Amino acid sequence: MGIELVIFIAAILFGIFLYWRESNGNGAYRFLNKVMNSKELQMSADNPKGFVYKQAFLPRLIFVVALVLVAALVVEFLTPLAVFSSYDGISAFSSFAVGTLIGTYVASFVIKSSEVIETQSESLEDKFDNVVEKGKDFIEDLKNKDNKAVEKAKEEIKNEPETKTNEKSARERLKDKGLMR
Repeated sequence: MGIELVIFIAAILFGIFLYWRESNGNGAYRFLNKVMNSKELQMSADNPKGFVYKQAFLPRLIFVVALVLVAALVVEFLTPLAVFSSYDGISAFSSFAVGTLIGTYVASFVIKSSEVIETQSESLEDKFDNVVEKGKDFIEDLKNKDNKAVEKAKEEIKNEPETKTNEKSARERLKDKGLMR
């Protein structure tokens, strides 16, 4: 079980490497496309599709299984390891194929998310700068409004008549009405 886990993790890393290499250039896929297809059916020059890069599930699965099968046949006939004659060999073969397939999808997710982050980072910077500027304007408005309110209150205090100090208190008014002694 331990060696199978190591093989599976190595296969995931191999799948990531395979996808990353094809995302940088697809020369082998272009060459095979030129050999196999007529001039009318060949892929365009700006098409980035490869064996696993930007492929649907089924073609990607077929390529990965074929690649692992060829590697297993080479190991079977050139080394003393028996890949197809034991359960452990078939289990390692299937683990490597599944791990490679999972690795291609992990790499696809990472590459796509990094592209999205790159495109959104510029607009996020602009949005952040805009929010900071609006915040500064808002704080400046609050400071100015506070100053204006204080000045307005001072003006109202200065303009109030002094009649309130000459009026009788509530106690005195009640005494005048005879309600209090």
